Amino acid sequence: MGDDIRRRLGRCFSTLFPGVSPEEVARASPASIAEWDSLATLNLIALIAEEFQVEIRPENLDGVLSFDLFLNYVESCQPAN
Repeated sequence: MGDDIRRRLGRCFSTLFPGVSPEEVARASPASIAEWDSLATLNLIALIAEEFQVEIRPENLDGVLSFDLFLNYVESCQPAN
């Protein structure tokens, strides 16, 4: 399950940041991607929410954004097997 989530999440990031390599996506944060601003954050939240059918409230992210944080959040929203 984790690899599928990681792949799908990577696709969300690549959609929003097409010039970022897959290796860079795995370490992505606002500090590492110049185009990542507040609007990009909202767009990314919308893409991820749609892809995974989860509700992501910006206040839940507490201003600490990264690929890993989104990955952990999405994984925590998935039903247990």
